[in-house]
Amino acid sequence: MKKILADIKSGLKRTFGSKTEAELLSEGEKEYLELDTEGGESKANIIVRPFVINDFSDIKEILDSLREGYTIALINIRPLKDKDLVDLKRAINKLKKTCDAIDGDIAGFGEDYIVVTPSFAQIYRNKHTETVKSD
Repeated sequence: MKKILADIKSGLKRTFGSKTEAELLSEGEKEYLELDTEGGESKANIIVRPFVINDFSDIKEILDSLREGYTIALINIRPLKDKDLVDLKRAINKLKKTCDAIDGDIAGFGEDYIVVTPSFAQIYRNKHTETVKSD
């Protein structure tokens, strides 16, 4: 009986080598990669951010956010529309040029809102949305 057990033991050693159980476990652990799930804020997050344009200088913050590439801007143009139509046209043209530069999409919702998206998003168009045209 001892000879049979010794033969089985030597056969197992030849098959699996002379590695200990701890060595076999450590080799198995090398196949896995530990991921940090508690990491800080990632830049890949998409932000839908509302803006209000009260005057032409308010456009800078919107353009900076759009150039980062992770912001979908919902822009209320009503205050500037009521105040100065010339500045409103300048602001919309500036938004349109930036949108073209980042390969994004721009559309108007009703009379008071414009939506600008980065290149990865497209705006669904129906009778409530319209393409913003440069003058």
